[in-house]
Amino acid sequence: MSDTDPRTDDDPRHPRPQPIRFYGTTWVDHSGGYAARRLGLGLGALALAAAGAFVLRLAYEGLALSDVGSWANILIVVAFALCSSMAFTRTLSGFTRGPEDPQTAEDAARERSMRSILLIGFIGVLLAYALRSLVEAPGEKLHRAAYDRAVQRYERGRTTRTGNPAKRKRRR
Repeated sequence: MSDTDPRTDDDPRHPRPQPIRFYGTTWVDHSGGYAARRLGLGLGALALAAAGAFVLRLAYEGLALSDVGSWANILIVVAFALCSSMAFTRTLSGFTRGPEDPQTAEDAARERSMRSILLIGFIGVLLAYALRSLVEAPGEKLHRAAYDRAVQRYERGRTTRTGNPAKRKRRR
């Protein structure tokens, strides 16, 4: 499927699906190399996670060679493990729940503080992306739910407006 839904060519008011990064609107009917793209992006995320783990291993060995102390080495390992697990959980749940819309200043501050955890725990983010790619395009469930709701609203609006309203009898 291209960037336009063939069902929308008849009526310009018909809802259009929102594109997903790397997939466009092919997630609607799984066309245009959707499965190959999902496989490739999942494998790419795994490869990037492995490369990131290798870089972190080199950084750890650099700390060990500099003899900063075992407490610093343990602290670094624990920090990256905690940030990666938090980033994994938050990213994976974000593909099914959607992004939280900050309502207050506290919510906005919490979102800003999570950015640094997601950055430090980049391996968890990449692993969550690869794991979600096994099931569907990451974020597809949210986009499909929103698109289906929009289509239902559109269809409901079309079916309720039948006939000429001027010819209807008025209630007294």
